[in-house]
Amino acid sequence: MSALTLALRDSSTMLRRNLLHARRYPSLTLNLLLTPIMLLLLFVYIFGDTMSAGIGGSGPDRSAYIAFVVPGLLLMTIGSTTIGTAVSVSNDMTEGIIARFRTMAIHRGSVLIGHVIGSVLQAVISVVLVGAVGVAIGFRSTDATVLEWLAAFALLVLFATALTWIAVGMGLVSPNAEAAGNNAMPLILLPLLSSTFVPLDSMPGWFQPIAEYQPFTPAIETLRGLLLGTQIGHNGWLALTWCLGLAVLGYLWSTSKFNDDPR
Repeated sequence: MSALTLALRDSSTMLRRNLLHARRYPSLTLNLLLTPIMLLLLFVYIFGDTMSAGIGGSGPDRSAYIAFVVPGLLLMTIGSTTIGTAVSVSNDMTEGIIARFRTMAIHRGSVLIGHVIGSVLQAVISVVLVGAVGVAIGFRSTDATVLEWLAAFALLVLFATALTWIAVGMGLVSPNAEAAGNNAMPLILLPLLSSTFVPLDSMPGWFQPIAEYQPFTPAIETLRGLLLGTQIGHNGWLALTWCLGLAVLGYLWSTSKFNDDPR
């Protein structure tokens, strides 16, 4: 059996293992999924009229605010879901199963690959569910072409892959599951400091650079442009650079820590 065939077989096995864990213990994923859904309903139905009046300047328009806020919350869903990845990896590292895997004739990288692919699949499913809630309350993307929809999907998958590798690294360096969840909290806090709920030009001047030059804002603006036809500008390249940079950084960090960790 070639090295590639062995890697694919073992990675597939680890992927099935992680998906079975997610199915048997869905409470963490559901709890993390509820956060963006609750924020979506809260900001649309409680603050929607006020927020839309402040953004558009033409009076309350809840439907306009739904269109504005949904793309940001789709990316926030990815950040929320990856917290479960950090917790899952930390559990594996502290409960002894990794030590057993290392004594078996399996491809060394398959453990992390299984976690990453499984987590990306869960993130995509979560995005679809949050998107379905958005559609149910009035979100529409009637002007997007098929290519723009495909580009939006590719952006979501790439963003999920990048954050998942970062979350894997956070799980590997955490001494326990509680610490892993705490270490990964920036992945759900950063969207709150981005253009998810309000545009950048409505923020204080000193805060705008903080919100603009972080991973979530360029991705949000790019997704809005693809789905709603708004101006993307330089955000597309910034989003792609952030995604690739975080994915490479997370991969190198995770594999280095996994190979060095004696647990």
